[in-house]
Amino acid sequence: MSERGININKYIADCGLCSRRQADILIKEGKAFINGKQAKRGDRVQPGDVVKVDNKVISPPAGYRYILLYKPAGVSSSTHPEEPDNVLQYLNLPYRIFPVGRLDKDSEGLLLLTDNGNIVNKILRVENKHEKEYIVTVDKMITDEFLESMRQGVPILDTVTLPCEVFPMDTYSFRIILTQGLNRQIRRMCSYLGYKVTKLVRVRIMHLTMEGLEYGQWRELTEQEIKNLPA
Repeated sequence: MSERGININKYIADCGLCSRRQADILIKEGKAFINGKQAKRGDRVQPGDVVKVDNKVISPPAGYRYILLYKPAGVSSSTHPEEPDNVLQYLNLPYRIFPVGRLDKDSEGLLLLTDNGNIVNKILRVENKHEKEYIVTVDKMITDEFLESMRQGVPILDTVTLPCEVFPMDTYSFRIILTQGLNRQIRRMCSYLGYKVTKLVRVRIMHLTMEGLEYGQWRELTEQEIKNLPA
Protein backbone atom coordinates (compact mmCIF):
# COMPACT_ATOMS: atom_id res chain seq x y z
CA MET A 1 0.00 0.00 0.00
CA SER A 2 1.40 3.42 -0.97
CA GLU A 3 1.85 6.28 1.49
CA ARG A 4 -1.28 7.91 0.06
CA GLY A 5 -3.19 4.71 0.73
CA ILE A 6 -5.78 3.27 -1.61
CA ASN A 7 -9.41 4.06 -2.26
CA ILE A 8 -11.79 2.27 0.10
CA ASN A 9 -13.70 0.56 -2.74
CA LYS A 10 -10.45 -0.80 -4.20
CA TYR A 11 -9.34 -1.96 -0.75
CA ILE A 12 -12.60 -3.89 -0.26
CA ALA A 13 -12.21 -5.45 -3.71
CA ASP A 14 -8.57 -6.32 -2.94
CA CYS A 15 -9.79 -8.18 0.12
CA GLY A 16 -11.82 -10.47 -2.14
CA LEU A 17 -15.14 -9.40 -0.69
CA CYS A 18 -16.69 -8.28 -3.99
CA SER A 19 -16.08 -6.14 -7.06
CA ARG A 20 -15.43 -2.38 -6.82
CA ARG A 21 -18.94 -1.64 -8.05
CA GLN A 22 -20.44 -3.83 -5.34
CA ALA A 23 -18.07 -2.24 -2.80
CA ASP A 24 -19.50 1.17 -3.69
CA ILE A 25 -22.95 -0.17 -2.81
CA LEU A 26 -21.71 -1.45 0.57
CA ILE A 27 -20.15 1.95 1.27
CA LYS A 28 -23.35 3.76 0.27
CA GLU A 29 -25.36 1.48 2.57
CA GLY A 30 -23.09 2.47 5.49
CA LYS A 31 -21.63 -1.01 5.98
CA ALA A 32 -17.94 -0.06 5.66
CA PHE A 33 -15.87 1.50 8.46
CA ILE A 34 -12.27 2.75 8.69
CA ASN A 35 -10.90 2.82 12.24
CA GLY A 36 -14.43 2.78 13.63
CA LYS A 37 -15.65 5.68 11.47
CA GLN A 38 -18.24 5.08 8.76
CA ALA A 39 -16.50 5.24 5.39
CA LYS A 40 -17.60 7.50 2.56
CA ARG A 41 -17.00 7.01 -1.13
CA GLY A 42 -13.54 8.34 -1.97
CA ASP A 43 -12.07 7.74 1.50
CA ARG A 44 -8.58 6.22 1.44
CA VAL A 45 -7.21 3.39 3.54
CA GLN A 46 -3.76 4.08 4.97
CA PRO A 47 -1.19 1.54 6.19
CA GLY A 48 -2.21 0.34 9.65
CA ASP A 49 -5.88 1.28 9.26
CA VAL A 50 -8.48 -1.20 10.48
CA VAL A 51 -11.28 -1.73 7.97
CA LYS A 52 -14.55 -3.45 8.81
CA VAL A 53 -17.41 -4.45 6.53
CA ASP A 54 -20.60 -5.79 8.13
CA ASN A 55 -18.77 -5.56 11.46
CA LYS A 56 -16.00 -7.93 10.33
CA VAL A 57 -12.36 -6.91 9.96
CA ILE A 58 -11.12 -7.45 6.40
CA SER A 59 -7.63 -7.50 4.93
CA PRO A 60 -6.16 -8.43 1.53
CA PRO A 61 -5.06 -12.06 1.10
CA ALA A 62 -1.41 -12.96 0.65
CA GLY A 63 -2.18 -14.09 -2.90
CA TYR A 64 -5.27 -14.24 -5.10
CA ARG A 65 -7.08 -17.41 -6.01
CA TYR A 66 -8.36 -18.17 -9.51
CA ILE A 67 -10.63 -21.12 -10.26
CA LEU A 68 -12.03 -22.36 -13.57
CA LEU A 69 -15.25 -24.35 -13.27
CA TYR A 70 -17.11 -26.37 -15.88
CA LYS A 71 -20.47 -25.24 -14.53
CA PRO A 72 -23.21 -27.82 -14.92
CA ALA A 73 -26.65 -26.79 -16.17
CA GLY A 74 -28.93 -26.18 -13.19
CA VAL A 75 -26.27 -24.45 -11.07
CA SER A 76 -26.80 -20.70 -10.64
CA SER A 77 -23.80 -18.38 -10.93
CA SER A 78 -25.39 -16.17 -8.27
CA THR A 79 -23.57 -15.93 -4.92
CA HIS A 80 -26.66 -14.87 -2.97
CA PRO A 81 -27.07 -17.31 -0.06
CA GLU A 82 -30.83 -17.51 -0.59
CA GLU A 83 -30.46 -18.47 -4.25
CA PRO A 84 -31.03 -22.24 -4.51
CA ASP A 85 -28.33 -24.34 -6.19
CA ASN A 86 -25.90 -21.40 -6.31
CA VAL A 87 -22.30 -21.85 -7.39
CA LEU A 88 -20.80 -21.30 -3.94
CA GLN A 89 -22.94 -24.09 -2.50
CA TYR A 90 -21.88 -26.29 -5.40
CA LEU A 91 -18.16 -25.66 -4.90
CA ASN A 92 -18.36 -25.69 -1.07
CA LEU A 93 -14.91 -24.12 -0.72
CA PRO A 94 -13.45 -23.07 2.67
CA TYR A 95 -12.64 -19.55 1.39
CA ARG A 96 -14.58 -16.67 -0.16
CA ILE A 97 -14.65 -16.45 -3.94
CA PHE A 98 -17.03 -15.04 -6.57
CA PRO A 99 -17.64 -15.43 -10.31
CA VAL A 100 -16.33 -13.04 -12.96
CA GLY A 101 -19.51 -12.37 -14.89
CA ARG A 102 -22.37 -14.82 -15.16
CA LEU A 103 -23.49 -17.89 -17.03
CA ASP A 104 -27.24 -18.40 -16.83
CA LYS A 105 -28.61 -21.30 -14.83
CA ASP A 106 -29.83 -23.28 -17.86
CA SER A 107 -26.43 -23.06 -19.57
CA GLU A 108 -23.24 -25.02 -18.94
CA GLY A 109 -19.56 -24.42 -19.48
CA LEU A 110 -16.70 -22.29 -18.26
CA LEU A 111 -17.07 -19.95 -15.31
CA LEU A 112 -14.08 -18.08 -13.89
CA LEU A 113 -14.10 -17.38 -10.15
CA THR A 114 -11.64 -15.36 -8.09
CA ASP A 115 -11.17 -13.36 -4.90
CA ASN A 116 -9.47 -10.57 -6.89
CA GLY A 117 -12.22 -7.98 -7.16
CA ASN A 118 -10.11 -5.62 -9.25
CA ILE A 119 -9.92 -7.92 -12.25
CA VAL A 120 -13.68 -8.18 -12.75
CA ASN A 121 -14.23 -4.93 -14.65
CA LYS A 122 -11.05 -5.42 -16.70
CA ILE A 123 -12.42 -8.70 -18.05
CA LEU A 124 -16.05 -7.67 -18.45
CA ARG A 125 -15.57 -4.18 -19.91
CA VAL A 126 -16.85 -4.28 -23.50
CA GLU A 127 -14.21 -1.89 -24.85
CA ASN A 128 -11.47 -4.34 -23.81
CA LYS A 129 -12.92 -6.81 -26.34
CA HIS A 130 -12.19 -9.96 -24.33
CA GLU A 131 -13.64 -12.93 -26.21
CA LYS A 132 -16.05 -15.55 -24.92
CA GLU A 133 -16.86 -18.51 -27.14
CA TYR A 134 -19.99 -20.66 -27.09
CA ILE A 135 -21.38 -23.71 -28.86
CA VAL A 136 -25.13 -23.35 -29.28
CA THR A 137 -27.81 -25.85 -30.34
CA VAL A 138 -31.22 -24.61 -31.48
CA ASP A 139 -34.58 -26.18 -32.22
CA LYS A 140 -34.75 -25.43 -35.96
CA MET A 141 -32.53 -25.84 -38.98
CA ILE A 142 -29.93 -23.10 -39.20
CA THR A 143 -30.07 -20.94 -42.33
CA ASP A 144 -27.53 -18.59 -43.89
CA GLU A 145 -29.91 -15.71 -43.16
CA PHE A 146 -29.99 -16.61 -39.46
CA LEU A 147 -26.19 -16.78 -39.25
CA GLU A 148 -25.75 -13.46 -41.05
CA SER A 149 -28.30 -11.74 -38.79
CA MET A 150 -26.49 -13.03 -35.72
CA ARG A 151 -23.17 -11.75 -37.11
CA GLN A 152 -24.43 -8.26 -37.93
CA GLY A 153 -26.28 -7.62 -34.65
CA VAL A 154 -29.75 -8.21 -33.24
CA PRO A 155 -32.01 -5.68 -31.45
CA ILE A 156 -32.48 -6.81 -27.83
CA LEU A 157 -32.75 -5.05 -24.45
CA ASP A 158 -33.15 -1.58 -26.04
CA THR A 159 -29.89 -1.88 -27.97
CA VAL A 160 -28.38 -3.73 -30.92
CA THR A 161 -25.80 -6.40 -30.18
CA LEU A 162 -22.28 -5.79 -31.44
CA PRO A 163 -21.11 -7.55 -34.61
CA CYS A 164 -19.67 -10.96 -33.76
CA GLU A 165 -18.21 -14.09 -35.30
CA VAL A 166 -20.63 -16.96 -35.99
CA PHE A 167 -19.75 -20.29 -37.63
CA PRO A 168 -22.11 -23.18 -38.49
CA MET A 169 -21.20 -26.57 -37.01
CA ASP A 170 -24.04 -28.78 -38.24
CA THR A 171 -27.72 -28.50 -39.11
CA TYR A 172 -28.80 -27.32 -35.66
CA SER A 173 -25.57 -26.07 -33.99
CA PHE A 174 -23.27 -23.09 -34.38
CA ARG A 175 -20.25 -21.54 -32.70
CA ILE A 176 -20.37 -17.87 -31.65
CA ILE A 177 -17.67 -15.56 -30.28
CA LEU A 178 -18.84 -12.52 -28.29
CA THR A 179 -17.03 -9.55 -26.81
CA GLN A 180 -20.02 -8.31 -24.82
CA GLY A 181 -22.16 -9.96 -22.19
CA LEU A 182 -25.73 -8.76 -22.13
CA ASN A 183 -28.19 -10.63 -19.93
CA ARG A 184 -29.03 -13.97 -21.60
CA GLN A 185 -27.69 -12.44 -24.79
CA ILE A 186 -27.47 -15.49 -27.06
CA ARG A 187 -30.86 -16.82 -26.00
CA ARG A 188 -32.47 -13.41 -26.62
CA MET A 189 -30.74 -13.05 -30.00
CA CYS A 190 -31.98 -16.45 -31.14
CA SER A 191 -35.47 -15.80 -29.81
CA TYR A 192 -35.71 -12.55 -31.75
CA LEU A 193 -34.93 -14.49 -34.94
CA GLY A 194 -37.52 -17.18 -34.16
CA TYR A 195 -35.20 -19.84 -32.71
CA LYS A 196 -35.13 -21.45 -29.29
CA VAL A 197 -31.84 -22.49 -27.67
CA THR A 198 -31.92 -26.13 -26.54
CA LYS A 199 -28.30 -26.28 -25.34
CA LEU A 200 -25.67 -23.64 -24.68
CA VAL A 201 -22.06 -24.38 -23.68
CA ARG A 202 -19.39 -21.74 -23.02
CA VAL A 203 -16.15 -23.32 -24.18
CA ARG A 204 -13.70 -20.42 -23.87
CA ILE A 205 -13.13 -17.25 -21.83
CA MET A 206 -10.26 -15.26 -23.39
CA HIS A 207 -7.32 -17.72 -23.32
CA LEU A 208 -9.00 -20.11 -20.86
CA THR A 209 -10.38 -23.30 -22.43
CA MET A 210 -12.11 -26.55 -21.45
CA GLU A 211 -8.84 -28.49 -21.57
CA GLY A 212 -8.47 -30.79 -18.56
CA LEU A 213 -12.03 -30.26 -17.31
CA GLU A 214 -14.93 -32.70 -17.31
CA TYR A 215 -18.55 -31.68 -16.77
CA GLY A 216 -18.93 -30.36 -13.21
CA GLN A 217 -15.18 -30.30 -12.44
CA TRP A 218 -13.03 -27.32 -11.48
CA ARG A 219 -9.32 -26.58 -11.32
CA GLU A 220 -7.02 -23.75 -10.29
CA LEU A 221 -5.48 -21.64 -13.04
CA THR A 222 -1.87 -22.32 -13.95
CA GLU A 223 0.78 -19.67 -13.36
CA GLN A 224 0.93 -18.97 -17.10
CA GLU A 225 -2.86 -18.58 -17.33
CA ILE A 226 -2.77 -16.10 -14.45
CA LYS A 227 0.03 -14.14 -16.11
CA ASN A 228 -2.10 -13.85 -19.24
CA LEU A 229 -5.05 -12.33 -17.36
CA PRO A 230 -5.63 -8.57 -17.85
CA ALA A 231 -3.21 -6.54 -15.74
